[in-house]
Amino acid sequence: MKKKIIVTGGAGYIGSHTVVELQQAGYDVIIIDNFSNSSNEVINAIQKISGITPSVYEFDLADEQKVIDFFNATDNILGVIHFAAFKAVGESVENPLKYYQNNLFSLINLLKCMHAKGINNFVFSSSCTVYGQTEELPVKETTEVLKAFSPYGNTKKISEEIIIDTVNASNINSIALRYFNPIGAHPSALIGELPIGVPNNLVPFITQTAIGKRDCLSVFGDDYNTPDGTCIRDYIHVVDLAKAHVIAIDRLLKNKNKNKFEIFNLGTGKGYSVLDAIHSFEKVSGIKLKYKITKRREGDIESMFADTNFANKELGWVAESGLDEMMISAWNWEKNIHAHNQS
Repeated sequence: MKKKIIVTGGAGYIGSHTVVELQQAGYDVIIIDNFSNSSNEVINAIQKISGITPSVYEFDLADEQKVIDFFNATDNILGVIHFAAFKAVGESVENPLKYYQNNLFSLINLLKCMHAKGINNFVFSSSCTVYGQTEELPVKETTEVLKAFSPYGNTKKISEEIIIDTVNASNINSIALRYFNPIGAHPSALIGELPIGVPNNLVPFITQTAIGKRDCLSVFGDDYNTPDGTCIRDYIHVVDLAKAHVIAIDRLLKNKNKNKFEIFNLGTGKGYSVLDAIHSFEKVSGIKLKYKITKRREGDIESMFADTNFANKELGWVAESGLDEMMISAWNWEKNIHAHNQS
């Protein structure tokens, strides 16, 4: 019998790529998603890639009764990978209570039901935003967690604290994966990052500008203390990221974790500026991007890239794709969406 894993937010960007990797690793995946920031078409795309249609339950994890009803009706779950959360830094600054309510209530409801049902393996989708504007670069797992720069980042920080307290008081074991900046798309170009409305992240804005959906790309600030004045990020291919989740859930199921709560940074260990990303895209696509420098965006951190040695050594996981490869996959995905919308 296949091992049954719940993936919350499994129709989302990172979630959908992880579902595919889990299926290809032999897991039976159940998706919970309210489709507030994703499309039902993603489920069909997952089936096309893997040949397997995942079970899908559509409801809001912040609704406690619906979570209880689901867990009461579902048996033989071995673990949960939790992606479902709002994730736009700018929106969280403008509407903090929306973020605190959704991101924290959904986590609490899940953990309560897992505890009640004796489901003891939990992989949490965290973020490098928990480090705040750290002076220590590259960022290690032992780097001090500072004040978060945004309510979004703070929900990830508080979530980790909730998980730590929960694992200390229960049989649950958890791994928090702190992502740096996921970009790119599946090599099939059937799933990728599909923001609803105006993108909050750099790469979808780049590809939408290149395809003609956006008039011009805004670069938020060129007066940072970096080599070219623009913010520096550690971009990681979403497929590399997805593979780390399979390793993390395997680690918990096989009792290989060294502590009840473990943290791993997931990045490439290389920092690229916003202009580096633009130039990489221009090189692989052959398209000259229209962009303008605008004022800094509230909540943005100047520079952030990972020390990945611990994840490389302890998980046996290494990010394999370079920036150009990430960019061409994102561009192939954008072209595929455009062709689909035209037909």
